[in-house]
Amino acid sequence: MRHRIGGRQFGLASDARIALLKGLLRSMIIYKKIETTEARAKEIQPMVEKLVTRAKDDSVHSRRIARAAIGGKSASDEDIVKELFTVIAPNFKDRPGGYTRMAHKSVRRGDGAPVVVLEFVND
Repeated sequence: MRHRIGGRQFGLASDARIALLKGLLRSMIIYKKIETTEARAKEIQPMVEKLVTRAKDDSVHSRRIARAAIGGKSASDEDIVKELFTVIAPNFKDRPGGYTRMAHKSVRRGDGAPVVVLEFVND
């Protein structure tokens, strides 16, 4: 039974699902905006919010948690973590939460899935 097991499965195996979410998380940090389905955006939005909140407290512990969430030990992953801590987090230092917004864009032609744009709020 699946009682009290949260999260969406997306019809994927667990390793593929984790890879999908980490890829979306990386893209959100690199490009500051992603276009994806509504279900994927709803799944990734809390992860992004929590990472930005962690990044506001610039400590070694926070950096290690961010690196684990983004995944991998390559140089590009280090650059992504650096981008999060030096560019994105300082923009939100006085904001208590709500760092992202989800805007409905259209419906995908192939399967009718609602497509949204998930982006950082820039005040």
